Amino acid sequence: MIPHKANEKNPPAFFAKTLYKARARIEQGFGRLKRFKRVALRCEKTARNFRSIVSFAAGLCLLKFVHTA
Repeated sequence: MIPHKANEKNPPAFFAKTLYKARARIEQGFGRLKRFKRVALRCEKTARNFRSIVSFAAGLCLLKFVHTA
């Protein structure tokens, strides 16, 4: 869901703002995960190891989010 341009001639009648917000949250989450070098460069070659590194990085992101709120 991408919003229409402000100067668009025929803007759509409906825009799902909640879908747009959810999409933005997902993209921000991936951006946070990609700050970890091992996740961004895919240093782990096996699926199992990569999944564990992503889980570990997500846990660290969650801890940071919970303790700063």
